[in-house]
Amino acid sequence: MNKTFKLYGIIFLIVLAVLALLEVNKTHITDWRKNFDVDKKTPFGLFVFNKEANRIFDNKLKKVQHSPFDYYKNSKKTPHNILVIVSEIDDVSWDKILDQVENGSDLMLFSERFPKYFSEGFGFQVLYEAYGEKNVLSLTDKKFVNDSLVLDKLPSERGFLRINEADEILGGNVTLKGNHRANFIKINYGDGNIYLHAEPLVLTNYYLLIPGNEKYVQNVFSYLPSRETIWFSEKNETSTESSSPMRFILSKPALRYAWWLLLGGLVLFVIFNAKRKQRIVPVIEPLKNKSVEFVKSIGNLYLQEGDFHDMMAKKAQFFLNKVRMDLLIDTQNLDGDFTHKLQLKTGKSLEEINEAVTLIKKGQDPYASVMKEDLIRMNHLLDQILK
Repeated sequence: MNKTFKLYGIIFLIVLAVLALLEVNKTHITDWRKNFDVDKKTPFGLFVFNKEANRIFDNKLKKVQHSPFDYYKNSKKTPHNILVIVSEIDDVSWDKILDQVENGSDLMLFSERFPKYFSEGFGFQVLYEAYGEKNVLSLTDKKFVNDSLVLDKLPSERGFLRINEADEILGGNVTLKGNHRANFIKINYGDGNIYLHAEPLVLTNYYLLIPGNEKYVQNVFSYLPSRETIWFSEKNETSTESSSPMRFILSKPALRYAWWLLLGGLVLFVIFNAKRKQRIVPVIEPLKNKSVEFVKSIGNLYLQEGDFHDMMAKKAQFFLNKVRMDLLIDTQNLDGDFTHKLQLKTGKSLEEINEAVTLIKKGQDPYASVMKEDLIRMNHLLDQILK
């Protein structure tokens, strides 16, 4: 194993150790904020209720995320149930809902703060008191007397301070101070009914997961007749499920850590491999000297053609050029002076030099008769002289 892989392995183990330490020492913080969001699993979200709502309403529940105005504008509905849980609804939509109630539908509204438009129209007043330590919620019907619900997280004395004489109190809360406050009332409106509950916390994850509390919630919804129920669930843009293909991985802590660890490893890999590496140098064969082969080819060509005279002339020309360049002897006149200087500088015998000069002149004479033996002899002499 080379040093690079060892280094990667050490870094990887260090990162794993750091992540493990962070995970072990991480303090889980519970979000106790009230959000009433159907997709939130925090204590005061509506995730559990959203999953169980269809069973509570005998599979007759229809969840609608359009505004009531848009929904009822395009459809004529027979009497049905309407459910609203802590949702911002405009006055025009409330008018549409109340038209449905007047024609025989039933509305059940859970809210901490009822719209002024709504409270003034029905003549009730809601009291908002500071939080206490514990409240007990119960229904007034004697058959539900044992199915109370205890609020021990963010309880309040919220309830109806004043209602009309014709309105019916269906439930209330009792605080540790001994205060009794109605928080669940029924209002007759036209051919239908309006049920107002001032404590929507009873529908949140924290309270629904406490054994026994589901009975109180079922009892509250038992006031609605068994028929189609339209739940106007306000669309929360922040909680809309992401369309990203990574949403599942990022939603799970273990998978999210693994994903970030993978990305961190890739970044480290790129960083340590960013330095320039020497490319493999290709083996380039040196160019071969083809001069000898070329000369041999030309020589063979002349031999095949049988032009010995031309070959002697070229050999003589090459020889005289070498004499001029290397020996610095004038070759314009091949006389006795030339032969004498050539003999002195080469050290060859005068007979060989004279014979070579004779053959050179013969090769330079265009009318001379040249034989193959003459070419061979001249070639041999000139090579000996220039050694």
